Amino acid sequence: MFRCFFPDEYLDSAYVVDYDRLYREGYRGLIYDIDNTLVPHGAPADERAIALFAHLRELGFGYCLLSNNQIERVSSFADAIGAQFIENAHKPSVRNYKKAMELLGTDTGNTIFIGDQLFTDVYGAKRSGIRNILVKPIHPKEEIQIVLKRYLEKIVLHFYKKEEGIS
Repeated sequence: MFRCFFPDEYLDSAYVVDYDRLYREGYRGLIYDIDNTLVPHGAPADERAIALFAHLRELGFGYCLLSNNQIERVSSFADAIGAQFIENAHKPSVRNYKKAMELLGTDTGNTIFIGDQLFTDVYGAKRSGIRNILVKPIHPKEEIQIVLKRYLEKIVLHFYKKEEGIS
């Protein structure tokens, strides 16, 4: 019943992903959400985010930020890490996931999406045919509409964890 929202992988953070392994496996494009995936909601790019994207560049990954935020927020973050971006993406709509792959020159077979929300990030990636990684939110402070969705996410994650044998 909830399978369309189940992530392909569930990790503690975008900063613990084994990017070296993913590159060896043939992945070349990474699409990221920003808020509560890479930094707390509304925060600028910090040293950890800047270092991560420098490492991704060294490995040879292309990356794109895909955010439902407006251009001011997304462009300032993207400039700080040297990323392409799509703002006001209307996730979980498929259109901008596909546009991000076009910008990266990748396809569904060699692209991964990383985000912190099931009903926007993961669901949109799954609908687009992109492998996805759900990460735990970095910080508990969130906008009210996201707080409400988190209650529903807990139910879906309960069934996901049960099916995957995760405690």
